Amino acid sequence: MLTKSSTELVRQRNSVLVLAALRRHGALAHTEISEFTKLSSATISAITADLEKAQIIEKSEHQATSGRGRPRVLFRQRRDCGYLVVVIISSDGVQYSLVDYAGRLVDRFSEERSHDPAGSERFIASIREGLARILSRSKLSQEKVLLISISSKGLVHATDPVLVWSPIFGSNQIDFESALRPDWQAKIILGNETQLVAAALGAHEENTRPAEFRSLAALSLGHSIGLGIVRRTGQGEREISAPNFGHMLHMANGGLCRCGSRGCIEAYAGFYAILRMAFEVPLDTIPAKFVPVAELDKIAARARQGHRMSAFAFRQAGIALGNGLSRLLSLTERMPIAITGPGTRYYDLLRQGIEEGLGQAHVVRMEGMPEIRVVPDESILVFEGHLDRALSVIDQELVLSGIQGSD
Repeated sequence: MLTKSSTELVRQRNSVLVLAALRRHGALAHTEISEFTKLSSATISAITADLEKAQIIEKSEHQATSGRGRPRVLFRQRRDCGYLVVVIISSDGVQYSLVDYAGRLVDRFSEERSHDPAGSERFIASIREGLARILSRSKLSQEKVLLISISSKGLVHATDPVLVWSPIFGSNQIDFESALRPDWQAKIILGNETQLVAAALGAHEENTRPAEFRSLAALSLGHSIGLGIVRRTGQGEREISAPNFGHMLHMANGGLCRCGSRGCIEAYAGFYAILRMAFEVPLDTIPAKFVPVAELDKIAARARQGHRMSAFAFRQAGIALGNGLSRLLSLTERMPIAITGPGTRYYDLLRQGIEEGLGQAHVVRMEGMPEIRVVPDESILVFEGHLDRALSVIDQELVLSGIQGSD
């Protein structure tokens, strides 16, 4: 026999399924929701009534284009049910976006950021100011913001919104929960940027090639090197991870990396590494914290004109990336690789090295090169990854609080 608590858990799970269907497919009729969720018509009626009463969804009538017959009743998210603030921390700036509950962008602005590794306190203060600014620009009350979703390169805590290590601040950890909680009641989550890219790419794969999609790796090239992996589980869900790929060992006692270790993949493939190699700077030179893309463009132009050391720097970067990917495929499974980030503009110079590095793996020699795709619009994917994760979290939070509150 189902107890009251187990019945409530089933109702909450089914409510999340309904919201997920609306999130994925847009406005839906009663029968379409039932089809996508595999729930009975009676269950859909009860859930949509609860969600509508809690002001989480709304319904509207749409007349058929022929003008005949009864209008269709469609359910959709209420845009003003709540709001999400997305904070994307990149190497040279911070972007703030305000998004409504239906996933529509309301406002956005970007600010430059300092590259002072000792300036974490000043950085946290600037984040507080940015959040206050996007709220005041939109004239929203703070209570309407249900969630703040933050992302950065580097290592993030498995469960808490803590930036454990980052290319700019090193081991100076940033606890966003502690930093923002006095002023904000919204839920705060933190994600690895490349993990969000993998999530967005996985969602695209499920929508366009649902039968073929099993797994995919997203390799981000830029000032730092990141990797995200998305897999479809046996239950049809997406499992997403972000191994510390950029700081895997490429060469023992090799070039000095920004993390303080020697011989990391990033110490050969990051923008600072390519700059160091191209100008024949000693490999134990302390890496630059930030290298403008314009400087890499100059090196790339020289490489394309036949300059030996410039071309060698990109080839060595490609080999480091290819070797790392070969280890990944040996330990996991053969999967497509999507290359993203500002470094995609140099793929023509990296390609030979990547394929050479990959070709040294037994699995690649046996099964052939994996599919490699170049996906240049990384910033769009990061934002999509935020929405995919954060709006799902909001849906679950609303089901727990909204429906219970409506009883």
